Amino acid sequence: MDNFELKPERKKINWKPLFWNFLTVVMLLVSCCLAYYFWNIFNNPYSPLNPFPPSAPLPTLFPTAALGTATSTSTVIPQPSTWTPTTTIQPSPSRTKAPTWTLIPQMITPSITPTSTITYTETPSTIASTGTPPTITSTPMPASAQITYTASTDFHPDKNCNWSGVAGKVLGADGTPLQFLEIQLGGTLDGQNISFLTTSGTAPAYGQSGFEFILGDHPIASTHTLWIQLLDNTSKPLTEKIYFDTYVGCTQNLVMVKFTKIR
Repeated sequence: MDNFELKPERKKINWKPLFWNFLTVVMLLVSCCLAYYFWNIFNNPYSPLNPFPPSAPLPTLFPTAALGTATSTSTVIPQPSTWTPTTTIQPSPSRTKAPTWTLIPQMITPSITPTSTITYTETPSTIASTGTPPTITSTPMPASAQITYTASTDFHPDKNCNWSGVAGKVLGADGTPLQFLEIQLGGTLDGQNISFLTTSGTAPAYGQSGFEFILGDHPIASTHTLWIQLLDNTSKPLTEKIYFDTYVGCTQNLVMVKFTKIR
């Protein structure tokens, strides 16, 4: 009995906890992989990992001027903010209407015998007895003109002295700009016939009712060979033909005409 030894009992390994721990680690790894998978598809729907990628996106168009490539793009050409016509309309000579002549008392010949149905304020006998013709009162034109001279560089600084012309504006009696009235320029300059027609409001550099005629690329002197006239929109004269001079000086190579419509 003294030599009897008790051997320790071998413990059995419980595999169940180890299996569940291993399975838990596997599920965590799978969850992390799934999270990364969905995160990758969310950030990049076109990823090759996405089994249902969306349709291909439309290509982005870039201006050809910025990239310098041959990509076919639509290029919009910007236009000026405001329309500023500078073309001078040149009329045909047929636009000029002949003046209307009004008979005056001197043109009545003595052979006409007055009747009870015709009344004359002045008769030839009256002129013969007094020796002086009757006073004729002319009706003033509906507009007047004021002419001044200035340097063209005030409006065309890039031309220096290599420019000459006629410009101005049309105003009402209260100073309101009047647009769409016709201005005619005629006569001769340096042996050349001049016949121009434009409309007030076509040269806004001189005001809302501004106009401009270009005579040449250098100043030319002349004395009463050019005239200017204001017409309404039916070509009826509003002023007489107003003759003016031009000069060779660079400080007087722009003739400024201000028309004022009185009535």
